[in-house]
Amino acid sequence: MAQSILSVRVEEDTKRSFDSFCNSAGLNPSVAINMFIKATLRERKIPFEISAGYDPFHSKVNKARLLKAAKDAEQGKNMITKTFEELEAMEND
Repeated sequence: MAQSILSVRVEEDTKRSFDSFCNSAGLNPSVAINMFIKATLRERKIPFEISAGYDPFHSKVNKARLLKAAKDAEQGKNMITKTFEELEAMEND
C-alpha cells in the first residue's frame, strides 16, 4: 500500500518527551501515531477521553471516600451536630 507523509508541528520539548515515551514503550513516534489514526478510524471517534484537565473530585480515592461517607450518613455515623454558627466559631478559634 502506498504511503504518505503527515507533517505535524509540536513544541520541541513535547516531541522529545514523546520520542522518549515511545522508545520506552518499544515503539517509534510513527508507529504510535499510526496506531492513533487507525484506532480513530476503526472506532469513528477519538480513542481516548478529552477533558479540561484532572479533577481530583472524580478520583478513585475521593469516590471511595464519598461512598463511605454516604453509607456512614445512612447509618447515622459521623453526623455533624453543631450549628453553622458554632462551626464558624470553631474555625475562628
